[in-house]
Amino acid sequence: MKAILPRFLLSACALALVTACSSTKSPEVEIVKVQTDSADQLFNQGKSLQAAGSWADSNKTFEQLEAKYPYGRYSQQVQLEMAYNYYKDQEPVLALAAIDRFMKQNPAHPSMDYALYLKGLVSFNDSQGFLSTVFPQDMSERDPQAARESFAAFKELVTRYPDSKYAPDATTRMNYLLGVLASYELHVAKYYFKRGAYLAAANRGNLLINTYTNTKQVEQALGLMIQSYDKLGLTTLRDDAKRVLQKNFPNSTAAGDDMTVDTNWWKPF
Repeated sequence: MKAILPRFLLSACALALVTACSSTKSPEVEIVKVQTDSADQLFNQGKSLQAAGSWADSNKTFEQLEAKYPYGRYSQQVQLEMAYNYYKDQEPVLALAAIDRFMKQNPAHPSMDYALYLKGLVSFNDSQGFLSTVFPQDMSERDPQAARESFAAFKELVTRYPDSKYAPDATTRMNYLLGVLASYELHVAKYYFKRGAYLAAANRGNLLINTYTNTKQVEQALGLMIQSYDKLGLTTLRDDAKRVLQKNFPNSTAAGDDMTVDTNWWKPF
């Protein structure tokens, strides 16, 4: 009996050790391998969605890319891609916010000319919304700020980057916007004239001439000023305006134009 007991205890201990080992998982087994998309995969996926016109889904993918790789190779490019998606998805406020963030964080980025061009486009489209909804509302209460901001962005582009591939189109749009803004001022001036606010009409015409000197609307602005000063009995100012009109537009009949407010003075780009 004395020899059997130790062997029994030894066997029991060995069985307990085997059981314990079999119930404990190896540290390697507990490691969970997570498959994560690479930066390249996420960027390419976002671009594919963008090409398909899925602007919102594309931006969701770019947001994932920004979150996972905030300092990666695509961190700056993604900001512009998201801004473009917002622009195409008709979200001008979000688009401009994304562009401003990019410009503030990357002032010397080689794509700054594109950022300015995109900023001009966003505001340009917004100005078209202004043109389609402004009439027949009270012109004195409206301000085509989007058109001005678009012009400012395009002007900065062509001034800072005259050789940019975006400069020619920006210049074309600037010329169009000058006509839009000059026509707006003329429309407001006529609006005042029709309501008997002749001094306001003359002042608005004068503003147009000084601000948009090389536009075709200058001729009509001078004619409106002549009629306004005549209504006010300001003969000296009237005659001065006549001389300027005759010198620059010798065959003009603008001084006798009907001051009817035309709600179709603009043409879409």
